[in-house]
Amino acid sequence: MKKLIYSLVTVLVFATVACTTGSKSEPVKEEGPKKAVVYQVFTRLFGNQNTTNKPWGTIEENGIGKFNDFTDKALQEIKDLGVTHLWYTGVPHHATITDYTKYGISNDDPDVVKGRAGSPYAVKDYYQVDPDMAVDPAKRMEEFKALIDRTHKHGMKVIIDIVPNHVARKYEGKNNPEGVIDFGADDDSSVEYAKNNNFYYVPGASFKVPEALDGYKPLGGEKHPLSDAKFDENPAKWTGNGSRLAQPHHYDWYETVKINYGVQPDGTYDFAELPEGYDKKNHAEHMAFWQDKDVPDSWKKFTDIALFWIEMGVDGFRYDMAEMVPVEFWSYINSSIKVKNPDAFLMAEVYQPHLYRDYILKGKMDYLYDKVDLYDTLKHIMQGHGSTDNIAPIQKSYTDIEHNLLHFLENHDEQRIAAPEFAGDAKKGMPAMVVSATLSTSPTMIYFGQEVGEPAAEDAGFGTHSRTTIFDYFGVPNHQKWMNNGQFDGGQLNAEEKELRDFYKRLLNFTINSDALMGEYADIHAYNRENTKKYTNKVHSFVRWKGAEKLIVVSNFSDADVFTFDLQLPKSIQVKMGLKEGNHKIVDQLYGTEAMTLEINDGIAKVPVQIEPLQSYIFKIE
Repeated sequence: MKKLIYSLVTVLVFATVACTTGSKSEPVKEEGPKKAVVYQVFTRLFGNQNTTNKPWGTIEENGIGKFNDFTDKALQEIKDLGVTHLWYTGVPHHATITDYTKYGISNDDPDVVKGRAGSPYAVKDYYQVDPDMAVDPAKRMEEFKALIDRTHKHGMKVIIDIVPNHVARKYEGKNNPEGVIDFGADDDSSVEYAKNNNFYYVPGASFKVPEALDGYKPLGGEKHPLSDAKFDENPAKWTGNGSRLAQPHHYDWYETVKINYGVQPDGTYDFAELPEGYDKKNHAEHMAFWQDKDVPDSWKKFTDIALFWIEMGVDGFRYDMAEMVPVEFWSYINSSIKVKNPDAFLMAEVYQPHLYRDYILKGKMDYLYDKVDLYDTLKHIMQGHGSTDNIAPIQKSYTDIEHNLLHFLENHDEQRIAAPEFAGDAKKGMPAMVVSATLSTSPTMIYFGQEVGEPAAEDAGFGTHSRTTIFDYFGVPNHQKWMNNGQFDGGQLNAEEKELRDFYKRLLNFTINSDALMGEYADIHAYNRENTKKYTNKVHSFVRWKGAEKLIVVSNFSDADVFTFDLQLPKSIQVKMGLKEGNHKIVDQLYGTEAMTLEINDGIAKVPVQIEPLQSYIFKIE
């Protein structure tokens, strides 16, 4: 499968990256592919300057960020951080308790909405953007289109969410293009399943609101005319996470209904399966396969939605819970997208490692979260329990698909590093971030506020501390300090927070300009664990190289111990990297520290290293 990475031309002060500038008489050297960096923003929280942060607060009380808050200054600062792709989370119109009836939008029922602002993954209208984020909700699509254009002007690509597995309990496609029939409009609801039904049904039973647990009350107990523990849905539909009960459980995804992709209730498929060998075929061949096949109606509906946004100027998608939808559907939609836009950036959640290759090779995904293996392992190490010995085996196990496994330490589903429930200190994420960003050729993702140590300490209402809320109207305190009343200059950050953001800026800019990080990898950690005194399982090291750029990466995960040792490179790796006998000057690319020497004598390669707590080096061998 063709892998496409976008490159940015960025001025990098501390990284010495090999490049050539051709004269008029000689051709300019063509740059190869570079690392991608995805910056996830929770769009309605990003620009909110209100600091009230009342639990269950209204939009008037707690404020809201707008599309227009992504000013040219804000976007330039994001790009200068080292970002290539901006993932605007929560853009499609989703269910909310805020009243927009004067704009022709029906009210949603608090009994089937999580939070007051609502979950961005309970989409109510796929052909429209969320009214919360528009200065003028009547012109919300125009405001979002302007944001796409501004983002492109600053040299970044735009990603939005598509959530194929489920939609809001009260889906209303009021902005469908001509000829588009709404989800469920033509369903035969008298049967549990039919191939071209968009939903699954519970015939003869009406939906019942889940029985509340743990003292939960919609809107925190505030009175609301629609909050009566009832919701009219007859017959009941299956719930988004697959519950077939007319009354789902409190912890089910009861605010959503599951989409039918032609998977019968007994799990058998009502569509053609990909023949053997299609894991090796390209997008055009996949698209050609489906041309004469009778596919379920939901496949067509979601493909039309994706192509609508591609036509709008969106550059790619983040797919929610992709593993809950058949691989064949992904072959169908992704090949359609890629034939339309070969550069489209397609990333997805899949949490079962044994399915990774199917969703990449057959489903034609570009990137999947490397959550269950790398993220979970790094989290364990950051928390002081795990061993760095576990990192290299993960990388080795995915040699064939390492490029496709997107790395991250934070996103909207995960705890903030600075939260006590995670690591309790944002600095503990620094060595993990270096490893995550430089270990492979895959993209790196960070979550807004991560770079300034956001701890998500507040209870927002439906959302609770340790994760930044996705359900409530709220402010993000550390991010607001960086935003500095719309100046986007970090003016309210303290010295430690400024240093943290500077670290992220140096690291990410290095990654997007490095040739070696798109080249070869070799582990030297295991060798040093066996052969180097004072080298422990709190340290990790590896090498990367391509052409003239040769790197040694070493990180100290301990927050208390300084380690001093002679880091060694095995003879076999010296040969692969093309290193010759003698002394080689090495310079750290993060902070441009004083040059040191890699000595190679009689096949023994050593560099003396003293590494402080939570410090990392990215040494370039001259």
